[in-house]
Amino acid sequence: MKPEQFVQALGEKGITLNESQQQAFHLYFQELVEWNEKINLTAITEEEEVYEKHFYDCITAAFHTDMTQELSICDIGAGAGFPSIPLKICFPHLKVTIIDSLKKRITFLNHLANTLELTDVAFYHDRAENAGKNDTLREQYDLVTARAVARMSVLSELCLPFVKKGGYFVAMKGSQAKEELETGKAAIELLGGEVESIDTFTLSPDAGERSIVKIAKKRKTPKKYPRKAGVPNKEPIE
Repeated sequence: MKPEQFVQALGEKGITLNESQQQAFHLYFQELVEWNEKINLTAITEEEEVYEKHFYDCITAAFHTDMTQELSICDIGAGAGFPSIPLKICFPHLKVTIIDSLKKRITFLNHLANTLELTDVAFYHDRAENAGKNDTLREQYDLVTARAVARMSVLSELCLPFVKKGGYFVAMKGSQAKEELETGKAAIELLGGEVESIDTFTLSPDAGERSIVKIAKKRKTPKKYPRKAGVPNKEPIE
């Protein structure tokens, strides 16, 4: 997907990028490739692939969730800023918080935010299990996102504690989403969530199948969750 095809594809979905937004994506690509030589951010570095498999893929979340209003978003394990930074470029009014456990990635994201002149973006170097116990972050967000971080039973414990009651957890998954939801049902319910929708589509013939899983936060998450760092992965609620 060339940059001009990316702009056109978003336009067809009702997302119009002005020149400065297009330039922001171009700068994002350059910084990603440059920093990737120093720290491991992505295995995908070819421009057309980055535009399709990272930038466009991230923005598909907005095809299934209304992001035109003012929302506070928390992105768990964002890595190189996916999906929240591409969404922030498209919807500048979003208030974004990124939590990632690797200091080097947070350093990159701080640099990126300054380079792209992004406002209302905050970064926390912490594990989700620890940050989820922090009262300034817990149950504070309209929307919590995660892309390719962990299976649903684990991911629900890492993400749902951050979602305010009435808000949503949006998980961006691959072809295993339905199977993951089956094993993740118990965790989702226990942590106060309810599956509202699952939208499955093919990004492109070579990029494979994607699913956007939307979980509504119906009840507060019990205080004991998330459990200590590492425990959700070792002993998932299934």
